[in-house]
Amino acid sequence: MTAGAGTTPRPERSGTFQVADAAQLAVVERSGFVESRHAGSAVVTAADGTVIRAVGAPDAPVLARSCLKPFQAIAMLSAGAPLAGPTAVIATASHTGTDGHVELVDALLAEAGLGRDALRCPVDWPGDPAARAAARQRGDGKQTVYMNCSGKHAAMLLTCVRNGWSLPDYLSPDHPLQRLILTTIEEFTGEQVHAAATDGCGAPVYALSLTALARGIGRLGAAPGRHPEVGSLDHYARILADAILANGWVIEGPGRPNQIVADRLGLVAKLGAEGVLVMAAPDGVAVAVKMLDGSSRATTAVGLELLAEAGAIDHTAVAEVLPLLDLTIFGGTERVGEIRADIVD
Repeated sequence: MTAGAGTTPRPERSGTFQVADAAQLAVVERSGFVESRHAGSAVVTAADGTVIRAVGAPDAPVLARSCLKPFQAIAMLSAGAPLAGPTAVIATASHTGTDGHVELVDALLAEAGLGRDALRCPVDWPGDPAARAAARQRGDGKQTVYMNCSGKHAAMLLTCVRNGWSLPDYLSPDHPLQRLILTTIEEFTGEQVHAAATDGCGAPVYALSLTALARGIGRLGAAPGRHPEVGSLDHYARILADAILANGWVIEGPGRPNQIVADRLGLVAKLGAEGVLVMAAPDGVAVAVKMLDGSSRATTAVGLELLAEAGAIDHTAVAEVLPLLDLTIFGGTERVGEIRADIVD
């Protein structure tokens, strides 16, 4: 129904880019027939932040979701949180709740002198199938520590303890920690946030352009090759990037896309809910992707294709990694197709 006599026009609301502004990024092919198409926006930036390639509407704001976690972790490091190696990675992870992940979350809480009851994230089951089955067999039930953001929350609590900040309201946008995180996000990406919202874990989340997100993750990806001033944001970025590349399994989970591209291609990558992805090569070339339909199944393939076309990674290496990303379409037990990047500017 269109607006007219007897109807009320729909009010304007802030939001992501429109369908008309999106571009095709990937297709799902079954038995030679394109069954589905994923549309969205993407951008590739050089080490100096200039745009190499823009697809769709990359300057429109999107809710960055868990793609903000690296910048949140950098803020916590800058505030004196004792994060290093795997504990730095669990602070920026969207983990799958394996025993190793849970041990790292518990270690951060123990460092803070707190128990799991201090976590303000929702309860959940582990995302890892084996870990979920084991938890059910133990009769654990859903727990906050299994929730994929619990590492970030534990690190936030530890940062608050180290700074003498209040704990019960650590997720409030007006809390000193969250104000520091917002300042760090804007400084590190070079862009003021366009909107604020509440993430699925209860923490503040912000809308930024894909271009700003790519520039921020590119700065993080290039950090290991630089020698920044101690105490600078780039210094803490180097600590985080080195930790991610040395402990790829922590950032998501064994066999998951972020771990695969870190271990196999040396990329710093972070998936976010609703089809958002950021990924950076060691030379600082970076990509940010947003699928308009919120699906993440093709984002890594699209990001890798764009980085390869920009010359940041080798096409042959990408071809070797793609079979590990669960992109196969089956008909019964037979392979009949695939999910693949198919970018139409």
